Amino acid sequence: MLQRAESPTVLAGVEASRSFFSSCFGGPGDRGWWVAHVDEAVRCIHVARYEDWDRGCDGEGGLPVRSILRDAVQLDSVGLLLAHRSDGSTSLRGLPAEETRDLARAAEAVDVTLLDRLEFSGEDCTSFRRLGLI
Repeated sequence: MLQRAESPTVLAGVEASRSFFSSCFGGPGDRGWWVAHVDEAVRCIHVARYEDWDRGCDGEGGLPVRSILRDAVQLDSVGLLLAHRSDGSTSLRGLPAEETRDLARAAEAVDVTLLDRLEFSGEDCTSFRRLGLI
């Protein structure tokens, strides 16, 4: 069951989003996806953790697009902010952007905007929006 956040936090901008998501991750092996569903004023109406789906034998997880969009429609979200922790560097080479662009296109079809994806690696945080990847 999904429920709305009690006291909505405004997630306008990378620093606000980074601060919000930085406490979501557990230990170094925590590689799930955190998604903040936001309203038209970029207030967080719900935050949820989604498990990676398995892409196959390479062991890499992927973005669970269907689950995220199902929840976005159910929650009447206007926008989404994603956060993910990688094992390595936050250099462009280690950040597959295609799945993020796929989510952005699918979200547009249901009138939801993907605002950003933040990739955390140690103390570093990379914004896909700032890099022009979405």
